[in-house]
Amino acid sequence: MSKKKGPKHYQSLQKRFPEVLAAVENLGSTVRAAGPLDNKTAELIQLGVAASSGSTGAVNSHARRALKAGATKKELEHTLVLLISTIGFPKVAAALAWIQELQKK
Repeated sequence: MSKKKGPKHYQSLQKRFPEVLAAVENLGSTVRAAGPLDNKTAELIQLGVAASSGSTGAVNSHARRALKAGATKKELEHTLVLLISTIGFPKVAAALAWIQELQKK
């Protein structure tokens, strides 16, 4: 992959495992194209899953992508707040804190 994108760790993985990262990115593109959901909705779903797994990097990545796809700050927050009864308040509060920094940029 010649295109540099993502955090430094992701770039390092791209450099060390270019074929693997290309396959992961191709899989992502393929599954998005396989259904009727728009990109914003898909990113909000993935944001929720990232929050449920407690992955700071994935929460930040999907929040950035959702914003780029047209999501609003309120939509990001609502996506996460909807998860309180499913994944618990502590995980939701953490994810809200992680995306707060993105929203300041």
